[in-house]
Amino acid sequence: MPVGVDTYEYRRRLPHLIPRDAVYAVAFATKKRERLPPGASTLVLRSCVHDHGTHCWIDAVVVMPDHVHLIFMSFGHMAPEAVIARMKGASSYFVNRLLGRRGPLWHEESFDRIVRSDDKLYAKRDYLFNNPVRAGLVATWEEYPWVWFTR
Repeated sequence: MPVGVDTYEYRRRLPHLIPRDAVYAVAFATKKRERLPPGASTLVLRSCVHDHGTHCWIDAVVVMPDHVHLIFMSFGHMAPEAVIARMKGASSYFVNRLLGRRGPLWHEESFDRIVRSDDKLYAKRDYLFNNPVRAGLVATWEEYPWVWFTR
């Protein structure tokens, strides 16, 4: 196994190396791109930032009506995919309770990229923050209630 790699995993028939201590930009979508009501979006945001400082370092999160974007780094005791699984699991539980339903909330797979430089990090942050603006939900990202970032 290459140095600095925790696991070697196959997803969608392609191998993925999962390095230690990497910063990830991740997006995951609701099943069938179901749009979440505002109360559910609040629960998703809370679930995503819950483990900040204990299992991971969250740089930024934006909860859109049908998907989530985040930038994070997992701590050594927890693999990046486990952090995402915790976020998805907790948010599914709370949203399903709110909406009086059962079953999966999130699409099984997530889209992830390793952020390899400060320039890329700034570009990813800009993309995340301006996603609600590009979607026509608000005029400026500061108006959007489901944005969280480390100050």
